[in-house]
Amino acid sequence: MKKTDIPKHILQTAMHLSTEQGWQNLSLAEIAVAAKLPLSELYTIFPSKAAILKYLAAQADLQLMDGEEKDRLEQPVKDRLFDLLMNRFDTLSPYKRGLKAVIKAENGDPFAAVAQLCHLRRSMGLVLEAAGISTSGLRGVLRTKALSAVYLAAFRVWLKDDSEDMVKTMASLDKGLGKLDSWARRCSGTFCSKRNEKAA
Repeated sequence: MKKTDIPKHILQTAMHLSTEQGWQNLSLAEIAVAAKLPLSELYTIFPSKAAILKYLAAQADLQLMDGEEKDRLEQPVKDRLFDLLMNRFDTLSPYKRGLKAVIKAENGDPFAAVAQLCHLRRSMGLVLEAAGISTSGLRGVLRTKALSAVYLAAFRVWLKDDSEDMVKTMASLDKGLGKLDSWARRCSGTFCSKRNEKAA
């Protein structure tokens, strides 16, 4: 196994064990045994289970930015956000069963689990920036919080969406972003900048 492949191998192993025996009582030692790695090597990469989840979030952040920025910025704002967030769900899909166990370990609280998994505000801030929407200042804070709420609602749907094309997830996301778009227009561009409103 290539050294660069080890983090992903550990992630896959951890998510598999999470599915099989739950996340809360899963130890790093058990993950190391299942991954056939010395615990010392695993620990240097992921010193905690939270670090494994942080790695997954980082991978999702990288994948959502796949594609040409110039082409993306030519789309309406709502479409940009939709595509970026669906890219995130695509990245998380292979780990859905394991993530359900993570949420169960958080006493069934999706917000706590997603906040831990995705470092929610940071990730949603990145989505906004990738869509060409500034996250600076008070407006940026409001935009990030609003998009986080939309993502969380879609995440709840995604967890139960077993369709291959994620039609229910897309419907939830489209509905939530539609509400944000309406809200932005009523608030004279609080969510999207004037430049982006014209692009839409």
